Amino acid sequence: MNSCNSDPEVLATEAVRYLKTGDLAAAELACRNVLAATPRQTSANTLLGAVLLHQGRYAEAQAIFTDLAEREPNEASYWINMGNARRGMGEYDGALAAYARAADLGIKEPGFYFNVGLVHLDRGDFESARLMLDKARELDPVDADFTLRYADACYRSLQNDAAAAALAGWRSLAPLHPRVLADIAQLLINLGKQDEGAQALEAALADPAADAATLLTCIEIAERINRLDQAQALVARLQSQPQLSAANEDLVVIRARLAQRNGDHATAERLYRQALLANADSAKKHMELFPLAQSLDAQGRDKEALTALQEAHASQFEYLRRISPAMALAGAPPMLITGESCEPEDAIAWQEHDAPGTEDSPVFIVAFPRSGTTLLEVTLDAHPGLKSMDEQPFIQNALEEMRAVGVDYPRQLATLSRSDLAKLRANYWRRVAGKIQLQPGQRLVDKNPLNILRLPVIRRLFPNAPILFGVRHPCDVILSCYMQHFRAPEFALLCKSPLTLARGYQRTIDFWFQQSEILRPRSLEVRYETLVTAFEPEVRTILQFLELPWDDAVMEPGLHAQEKGFISTPSYSQVVRPVSAKSVDRWHHYAGMFEPIIPIVQRTLDRLGYAAVVAVDGVSPNSR
Repeated sequence: MNSCNSDPEVLATEAVRYLKTGDLAAAELACRNVLAATPRQTSANTLLGAVLLHQGRYAEAQAIFTDLAEREPNEASYWINMGNARRGMGEYDGALAAYARAADLGIKEPGFYFNVGLVHLDRGDFESARLMLDKARELDPVDADFTLRYADACYRSLQNDAAAAALAGWRSLAPLHPRVLADIAQLLINLGKQDEGAQALEAALADPAADAATLLTCIEIAERINRLDQAQALVARLQSQPQLSAANEDLVVIRARLAQRNGDHATAERLYRQALLANADSAKKHMELFPLAQSLDAQGRDKEALTALQEAHASQFEYLRRISPAMALAGAPPMLITGESCEPEDAIAWQEHDAPGTEDSPVFIVAFPRSGTTLLEVTLDAHPGLKSMDEQPFIQNALEEMRAVGVDYPRQLATLSRSDLAKLRANYWRRVAGKIQLQPGQRLVDKNPLNILRLPVIRRLFPNAPILFGVRHPCDVILSCYMQHFRAPEFALLCKSPLTLARGYQRTIDFWFQQSEILRPRSLEVRYETLVTAFEPEVRTILQFLELPWDDAVMEPGLHAQEKGFISTPSYSQVVRPVSAKSVDRWHHYAGMFEPIIPIVQRTLDRLGYAAVVAVDGVSPNSR
């Protein structure tokens, strides 16, 4: 830069050139040289504000655009940039107020709707984000960022089909920078589109311009799909990046996760604590506290693990109050569905003579979460006669469709006509076909644990379907859920304390047995403790129940899980390991926490024959 030139117009032109080439320091200096002579020059202030936004110096940028807006309140761009600065500062309400002023001035550009959508994403209002980002996408349907963030908003608001549809043509979007490709890959894999996601991932990594942020996302993906060697190689590539300093904090968390995956819990603990010190937002500390608790637990430091868990749940609750204040205020979900029972007289009147046979029905796996269902699913998926899909809401979809045709669910399911049932089944299989392709002779494994609360739907649509009912010691289930970082707000609120978990667990198990008494499903109890201590005999029993021949492929579920890559449940990192009984009776390490819980679940302990005692000579009293 020619520092001898003092002509404001020349300096302003230079500032624009430097900004376009990414030389932000030179652009800032040029702007400040202009403003030293003419402090209120509009163009130099505008450019300086833009430079500060690019540098992440949001408070300084906001001050400049606030001053410009006061001078020229009818200039929409000042209000938009003020909103952008406030978003960067985390002042979301203030950002929306600034954007509202721009909207009042008639601004309707796609970039404007995009920025408003990003604020809603940041504040956790995913439905509002989806609506705003859809407007941006309608005005510019080929913009990669617009479509990506719209799909992300759909995914976060549980509209997975809309998210997948938006990304179906991702190759035609532009510009496909490496960072956008990495984000597309991550979202596609989360949506169960692993092949497409892997192609986007490879495209991102093939670009030599991939920056530190891109590589961080790619490492997260590789770890998530159990490609640990690739993740470690990418960490080495990232550490050679010149922009590494901007990604250091995120890299610490990734290194902690990889250490945890490798069983080096002392290193994982050190790195998670380092990340916690760098995290100034108390509402987001749960992101490090939950995995920290797991590493403390693995080291046998139970009291410290419990303290970390209590802090994690407090942090997550603070976060939920921020993004969903009404839901957080309501507390643990009341689980109203557990109070809705079939009528025995109605169930007797169900017409089932034209229902699908066993071989044409899914195999359902139901349970309370963290009861060993992922191990069971992966084991069955290894059998050539079976194929599973990621957990899907297809039975809940059918429930909603039943109500949509005016049926009083679940009290009057006999009123469903043959054509109603045929349509419901066709819709179910159409949704399945959108996720997986069954080969001739293969049967579907539909594993969604909380379909335990939708037994009337399963029984009405597929009366001959075999149902595997997963059970595990109630205290181990409650402990495992309490230790888990669930992202779904309602379930996270249920898991906020062991007591709310215990009550929710007991309501769920009571519901299963009450409805089973009425509906008499074709079900088999699969006890986790037996599955992990007598694996082959238990799997043989299960296959006999499913009327399937033995196949040796089911004996290595960990290897099969590794080959599958993406597994949508929180157990993805555990199920790739050899079958182990080390999690049996883990709750005894936290016995003090369970003193008020045992009375709540005593009915289930008695019903399922579980003992509230410690293992004797290393043998659990809770296996068959």
